[in-house]
Amino acid sequence: MSKYVGAIDQGTTSSRFIVFDRKGAIISVAQKEHEQIYPNPGWVEHNAEEILRNTNEVIGEALAKANLTAKDIVSVGITNQRETTVVWDKKTGKPLYNAIVWQDTRVDPTVAELAKDGGQDRLRPKTGLPLASYFSGLKIRWILENVPGAREKAEAGDAVFGNIDTWLLWNLTGGLHYTDVTNASRTQLMNLATLDWDREILNLFDVPAACLPTIVSSSDVYGNVKGGPLDGVPVAGILGDQQAALVGQTCFKPGEAKNTYGTGCFMLMNTGTNLVPSTKGLLTTVAYRFGKHNARYALEGSIAITGALVQWLRDNLKLFEKSSDVEALAASVEDNGDIYFVPAFSGLYAPHWKGSARGVICGLTRYANKGHFARAALEATAFQVREVLDAMGEDSTIAINELRTDGGMVVNEMLMQFQSDILDVPVVRPLISETTALGAAYAAGLATEYWKDTDDLVANWGVDKRWEPKMDPAKRDAMYAKWAKAVSRSLDWID
Repeated sequence: MSKYVGAIDQGTTSSRFIVFDRKGAIISVAQKEHEQIYPNPGWVEHNAEEILRNTNEVIGEALAKANLTAKDIVSVGITNQRETTVVWDKKTGKPLYNAIVWQDTRVDPTVAELAKDGGQDRLRPKTGLPLASYFSGLKIRWILENVPGAREKAEAGDAVFGNIDTWLLWNLTGGLHYTDVTNASRTQLMNLATLDWDREILNLFDVPAACLPTIVSSSDVYGNVKGGPLDGVPVAGILGDQQAALVGQTCFKPGEAKNTYGTGCFMLMNTGTNLVPSTKGLLTTVAYRFGKHNARYALEGSIAITGALVQWLRDNLKLFEKSSDVEALAASVEDNGDIYFVPAFSGLYAPHWKGSARGVICGLTRYANKGHFARAALEATAFQVREVLDAMGEDSTIAINELRTDGGMVVNEMLMQFQSDILDVPVVRPLISETTALGAAYAAGLATEYWKDTDDLVANWGVDKRWEPKMDPAKRDAMYAKWAKAVSRSLDWID
């Protein structure tokens, strides 16, 4: 009898395959990075075929490490970087253009043009999202308008669109063209109430319905893998990466929240079956839909640059060799030296949604050294999360009593303590930190009855470490006020 569930975790910088057991423990993992392509300022692309190759490689490697075969895997789930957009030829399977990454800002002029009529929030009532370069819909339009022959193929149904989940599913199963509700909710083309493509928005964005995938549940048996090391294994779960982390953190009750610290930061709070509109700059999105049950919704705060700021200090300024070195460097000084770093490299996301903002470093004096830069960079992550948590509380009128954390940066003890201090709530790191992949595995395992229900999943969750706030309230208020001042200096840099 098969004993494990697999998860494809296709992220912004790498692809991984992780095998989990019934307790949610990792049995085997393999990972491979892919190239980040920057053709122009503000443009970010990936090679979709490289991502597919890497995904197939890590699947084989992870299975081989644990001496497993397809017969040992009950089902497999997919979790993916959201909003990253691929359009490919249905007949050849070849992408018409590189994948346009969620961080890419090339459609900013189109966003501004559309916002002239009805403002930036004109689509919020239907989609829960502001007009922004972040989402997939306008990226599709850019490809159709700028790649010769793309629009004609798309209108004929010969070229098809998918976020990375759809691209992988299509290739793994030999042509299934599906996306789940969480990924569909990030295109800005899906109506949150109907969970279907919205014809009015398709017309507004000039995106033909013929190129779009069928929207399905986040947990269901879609089809079997055809060929390769997972041949015959059902693909039974799809969740956008942040929703997958919410599921992996077992935040199934309204008011439960998690924050993922990766390239960017993404905080989601479960609002149950209620669609909560945001007036504070948050996104209303689908949290998950299991089988035929009603969809669950969430409020989300998306921050573009957090872990990427540490990478920037490493790669562009050469302040240290490894990203993990940032903690020791930050600990070499007692405070931030009055430096405040606003990393608005591609504008500010939640709660500001200012594409014209750019990065600033405020408070520089001759006293400042690289330790202060490192500390200010870590604190910038925590300050941005505080902005989102405050907005979430105001929108939902629900007090968040603790913040569950996951992602690469949660190993940084200094950051976690400062996060608790600046939020004035406890911060909790779970025993199983790979919550994004775990969420995809949970979705697949529920669909194939590897786990009976969500109570089984909650029983797997446990605390690794908990940080309590220690900062003096007056100091907290003073630091946050200076952060707000620094943010004001970053706005409207681009005319």
